[in-house]
Amino acid sequence: MEYHEAADLLFDLRRFRPSPGTASTAALLEELGDPHEDLVCVQIAGSNGKGSTARMVERVIREAGLSVGLYTSPHLEDLRERVRVDGRKIPRSAVADFVEEIEEYAVDRAAEDDSPTFFEAMTALALWRFGRADVDVAVLEVGIGGKYDATSVVDPVASAVTSVTLEHTSVLGDTHEEIARDKAHVAPDGRPLVTGVDEESVLEALREVAGSVETVGRGNDRDVSVAYGGRTNRVEAAVSIDGDGWDVDARLPLLGAHQAENAAIAAVVARQVAGELDLDIPPSTIARGLGNAHWPGRFEVIDTDPLVVLDGAHNPGACERVAETLGGFAYDDLHLVFGAMHDKDHRGMARALPDPDSVRTCEPNLPRAEDRAVLARVFERAGVDAGRIEEQSAVADALAGALDDADEGDAVVVTGSLFAVAEARRRYTHTTTPKRVRNREEAHTVLESASVSEAGVERATESAIHRVLTTRVQYRQATTLERELARLGGECAISGFKRDDELVDVVLMGTDSELSALVAALQSEPHGLGEIAREVRATVEENPGSVSNRSSASGYPWEGEGTAVMGILNTTPDSFHDGGEYETREDALARAEAMVEAGADVIDVGGESTRPGADPVSVDEEIERVVPVIEGIGDRATVSVDTRKAAVAEAAVGAGADVINDVSGLEDPRMRFVAADHDVPLIVMHSIDAPVVPGKTIEYDDVVGDAIDELRERILLAEKAGLDRERIVVDPGIGFGKSAAESFELLDRLGEFRALGCPILVGHSHKSMFERAGCGPDDRGVATVAATALAADRGADIVRVHDVPENVAAVRTALATREGAAFRTDR
Repeated sequence: MEYHEAADLLFDLRRFRPSPGTASTAALLEELGDPHEDLVCVQIAGSNGKGSTARMVERVIREAGLSVGLYTSPHLEDLRERVRVDGRKIPRSAVADFVEEIEEYAVDRAAEDDSPTFFEAMTALALWRFGRADVDVAVLEVGIGGKYDATSVVDPVASAVTSVTLEHTSVLGDTHEEIARDKAHVAPDGRPLVTGVDEESVLEALREVAGSVETVGRGNDRDVSVAYGGRTNRVEAAVSIDGDGWDVDARLPLLGAHQAENAAIAAVVARQVAGELDLDIPPSTIARGLGNAHWPGRFEVIDTDPLVVLDGAHNPGACERVAETLGGFAYDDLHLVFGAMHDKDHRGMARALPDPDSVRTCEPNLPRAEDRAVLARVFERAGVDAGRIEEQSAVADALAGALDDADEGDAVVVTGSLFAVAEARRRYTHTTTPKRVRNREEAHTVLESASVSEAGVERATESAIHRVLTTRVQYRQATTLERELARLGGECAISGFKRDDELVDVVLMGTDSELSALVAALQSEPHGLGEIAREVRATVEENPGSVSNRSSASGYPWEGEGTAVMGILNTTPDSFHDGGEYETREDALARAEAMVEAGADVIDVGGESTRPGADPVSVDEEIERVVPVIEGIGDRATVSVDTRKAAVAEAAVGAGADVINDVSGLEDPRMRFVAADHDVPLIVMHSIDAPVVPGKTIEYDDVVGDAIDELRERILLAEKAGLDRERIVVDPGIGFGKSAAESFELLDRLGEFRALGCPILVGHSHKSMFERAGCGPDDRGVATVAATALAADRGADIVRVHDVPENVAAVRTALATREGAAFRTDR
């Protein structure tokens, strides 16, 4: 079964209405062998904040070293976002395997008018995946209520009800107390239900069902108190949590006093789980976990000039929190972009939001979206002058218009639903990937990876042996791309997964002139196609197989044309290739001098090994190893510090380092701020584990596509901290959580990383991947030189190597063979 067929079957289950209770979910799980029975589960319920809280619980427990599954809803771009193991989305292949396993059962039940619903099937998918992955803990966000929700098929060891407001009253009850009683059914046996509810009558309703309740909130009358210290920078806030015999001070990447309460709830739940597993989670681990709990679309500050905020508030209570949190920012005019579902309290939401200077109402691309004219009338009746209200069909167009009107000191806020936020967010995360297609076999691979039907693959193969771009768009955008590109002489192949309310993969094929003509044709099209045109233009203008053609006045060695050489200088006793050779300052400086004379553009100084099984190094010891060497090199070369610790990076930059090379991919929540505060380039690696965990196998659908997908969120984190994209370098992470075959594929398809709009670093030196080419440990130097030449040919901006003279020669040779390419001979 192909992924698009599996996804179609799952989405088709939306036509079935749920029946009260967990019997349907339990029956489906029984068909699968009851994979949930051995899972340690956590349930997070609540009217608002349950997704954020679930994410925080997951991140804290992961920080303690456990493997954690996370199940949330809805998704922003991709069905697979709902099911994650250790932060990674469920692979497409696993979704296909699951649906293949349940298909006959689902058809049989549908024939009896007793089919599982979409949410029930997704819950079963999550538990099936978590069971197969053998996670230590599974964190489940409850859908609606608690008593009859599909997630309540599990017996949790810890649970929470974050908040209670009037919602889904036709199902849960007409009063806060009735809704609280329903939600309280998620309570675990033997442990108190954790809650942020503060109204006494509602708390009493929770106790009626749950028995013991542990209260969390602002005030001394709570079992666990929390203080919100306000913003510490543009995207973080200070939070202090005080429990019985424990306390935590953290910086939270989720703004607002309500998120501080959610953080405290998460901390209590995580401690309960730790108690169940006889595990110690110290306050420092909780703080670091909370600091890494990024959750898109929840008062997400994307930019500050103007201030751009995305928040999926979908009821009056959530809109009040948007207004409260926005009040902590200084801005001039407020430009509101609002799109909501038709079954929401639009009038209450409009009244709860701050008074806007302009409103653009729009319709997310779903059948349930409220008509933009209706929303416009709601805001007019809420007191907004009709002349300041504009109706636009697409969220992307509404956001583009608001940004055009906004001055640097203004604020642009997108809200009303997570669906509207998801469409707005694509402006900042959307990628168009250039593909290197040299023959029919590669054309087949590209088309099949986009879930194009078998007939479509055969029809489009010949067209694909030209310029090929892949991207994901709304189906209505895909049909326009298909029509316009065919009119211009090219071809657009669309995924077999064709749904109006979900993103679909498309493959654009044509000559440069045909794709440029497509860009021109899309400029006047609605539904956000202008943004698609911008992406396509940027990709067409940069040759996917060439070195970067960007230029900058900053003067870093990788800017402009050519491939820079970064020399590796390990001041460690246990690095895999040269450990112990340069431990003393004198030896290290002599080595640096030799590399500079041989043509190295950058010296990368590292004080901790990331080889499999390497011993951890303390912050102080790592600083002692790298800082004296960085000071000694001085201005003789551009210096990079190779570290995964923000405190070490801070000390290194203070000692004169020009670049931060983070092999962990920003696992230290402070790292992005160190780079932003000092305005130094930051190298972000796609890394599963650093140090590498021996024997750990990672499942990829497409190692290149998956790496690009995960790196784009890392890049956005750095940008939100205040670092310009031109200061961010991406490293595909060869050898880090990849097999030898996958590492070679990364090298071959290096040009696809151009989709991220950042310079590319390749770190392949002396790695075990070369055993696939028949090179043992003593022969890897020769293989490294060969791979350096390939990397330069594929468009690497930087190669990171041990043996500088040989690799400088490889770079020069590769560039000399490129017709019209300029290469430096003055090294």
